[in-house]
Amino acid sequence: MKIESLKGTLLFWVLVPLAAVVAVNLWTSYLNARGTADLVTDRTLEASVRSIAEYTSVEQGMIAAQIPPSALEMFNTGHGDHVYYRVESDDGRLLAGYADVPVPKDRGPQSQPIAYQHDFRSQPMRLIAMEYPVVGAGPAVSVLVVVGVTLKAHNAMLLNIWLTAAIQQFVLLVIAGGMIGTGLTRGLAPLLRLRDAVLRRDDSDMKPFSESTQSELRPLIAALNNYMLRVHEQMEAQRRFIANAAHQLKTPLALLATQAAFAQRAGADRDREEALSALQANTMMTARLVSQLLVLSRAEPRSGARRSGRTDMVETARAVLDDFAATALKSSIELGFEEGGTPIVVPGDPVLLREMLVNLIDNALRYTPAGGSVTVSIAAEEGLCRIVIVDDGPGIPPEEQTRVFERFYRIPGSGGDGSGLGLAIVREIVETAGGTVTLAEGANGRGLAVDIRLPLAEL
Repeated sequence: MKIESLKGTLLFWVLVPLAAVVAVNLWTSYLNARGTADLVTDRTLEASVRSIAEYTSVEQGMIAAQIPPSALEMFNTGHGDHVYYRVESDDGRLLAGYADVPVPKDRGPQSQPIAYQHDFRSQPMRLIAMEYPVVGAGPAVSVLVVVGVTLKAHNAMLLNIWLTAAIQQFVLLVIAGGMIGTGLTRGLAPLLRLRDAVLRRDDSDMKPFSESTQSELRPLIAALNNYMLRVHEQMEAQRRFIANAAHQLKTPLALLATQAAFAQRAGADRDREEALSALQANTMMTARLVSQLLVLSRAEPRSGARRSGRTDMVETARAVLDDFAATALKSSIELGFEEGGTPIVVPGDPVLLREMLVNLIDNALRYTPAGGSVTVSIAAEEGLCRIVIVDDGPGIPPEEQTRVFERFYRIPGSGGDGSGLGLAIVREIVETAGGTVTLAEGANGRGLAVDIRLPLAEL
């Protein structure tokens, strides 16, 4: 059974065990009521037996049994019970009463009452039997007195006692249910207030909710605040991406349109070929910019991109260097790789970590003059994967080494056709992977050394 209401669910799981306890208590109350009714009936029967036994005497050498009216009137309770009795001598001779009244098989010791239940004349009865010595007849002479009564008064007493207990427990259950319901309403009030606060919130309102409430609700509010923070950061990341993309694509797209129009108006073949070549180069640069923007969007910490995975940085670096080998050879740049010959595995997205190396090596080759060198080294040091890329380019002045990680920032007078996104992408990817990136001068005070440290993957 599914209950939609939280209050209903809590009330159900409180009242059902309570009802089970009440049911058990009702059963025990019934047993107690039956025991009480049995005890009262047995005491009345025993009193009747002793009254009859006391009126048994020896007259003219014969045992005579008289039945005093009080011995039977004590059962007159208004329920219409029938009383049956039997008095017989120790030799089995009937002295008074009904000969077919059942007697116990085991009579037990003398003067000790025996209580039992038996059907007599199609009616259930409760009986008491007791052997009683006859006064004046000698110590060895006794009579057996049996008195039985139907169970109408007995059952009425049992039902009255049990119903009284049942009504009391039902009233207590109703009162407990009402008090529990009131308590749940008051206890759930903070949760309902939180619900109302969430419903009243505007879609753009990402302010955290107050955590000054009951301790059980604080984890929920903290999780809700954390979720809103992540949503806000993702929205901000998307907003920045759209703004950056619109800003950076506006100029190249306008230039493409201008070059296309110029090529369309060019009369000479040479002018048209030059315009088309420029159009092709600008198209490739725009495509590269779009690719970098997409990588930057994916690399942002709250972009929702996959962060799991394991990447062998040695194998990844070897594959990237193979892709740039032709470019380095064409530019007369020596491209070197130093590694220990063993895999070095780090946790992180393989695509993003490969893009990190692509941007670093592309920047190094772009700014290294012909005849220079670019060296990539990878080693495991002190529980970290250390990647160092050194080039022979112009380097970056110390005062600019912090700003070059900003998006779209380019050092004044640096020339080239870069977009200013390469190192920004590298920083986002490294920080997402839990690592650090620093810049320094290259060997002999020339060029640039990029030092990246990433945590190693657990074995």
